[in-house]
Amino acid sequence: MKLYHNPVHTVEELYSLQGTPGKLADNKVIQHIDDLTKQFLAHSPFVVVSTSNAKGECDSSPRGDTPGFTYVLDNKHLLIPERMGNKRIDSMKNILENPNIGLLFMVPGLEETLRINGEATIVKDEDLLSKLEAQGHIPKVGIVVHVNECFIHCAKAFKRSKLWRPEQWPDTTNLPSPAKIMAAHAKLAGHDEEKVQSSLNESYNERLY
Repeated sequence: MKLYHNPVHTVEELYSLQGTPGKLADNKVIQHIDDLTKQFLAHSPFVVVSTSNAKGECDSSPRGDTPGFTYVLDNKHLLIPERMGNKRIDSMKNILENPNIGLLFMVPGLEETLRINGEATIVKDEDLLSKLEAQGHIPKVGIVVHVNECFIHCAKAFKRSKLWRPEQWPDTTNLPSPAKIMAAHAKLAGHDEEKVQSSLNESYNERLY
């Protein structure tokens, strides 16, 4: 059963509904990393990495560390460390099939974000990866991104969501814990909410790097 009606099929139809971009929005994209962008990246502790596989199945995954954790190799290339995770390696498996990548960098408290689109390569070059050492640990692999597009995204989504305003955050008293959600989804024998939370705590405390 179809849950929607009257879908949009063309770019022209989208423009007729949404309007066309103004001169600033239409001309803000550059194809490299300039000094101003470097300063933004030096302050950013968080990025959302968007990838898709050969079938076009998409994935968005967070990466975070101390501000400036993304290393600028030159004005066309970035290097993102692949720190310890849950070993699903969804993003990296996608990159092996489809190198196209989208990055959304955030700076806490700043409502504008930095978007970078390009092509990614997974590297195990020890000389490069040594630049990403943190807490005494050097990642085994990293993601090199060849920059095709770089631009600032407007703040409207953050203003509407009030993401950086704690006094406006929703009450989470009745929100199920992530451990409870994971246990319900995984349905593994012996993995109730308490067991999953204990496993998460151990991972967060012992295997961040």
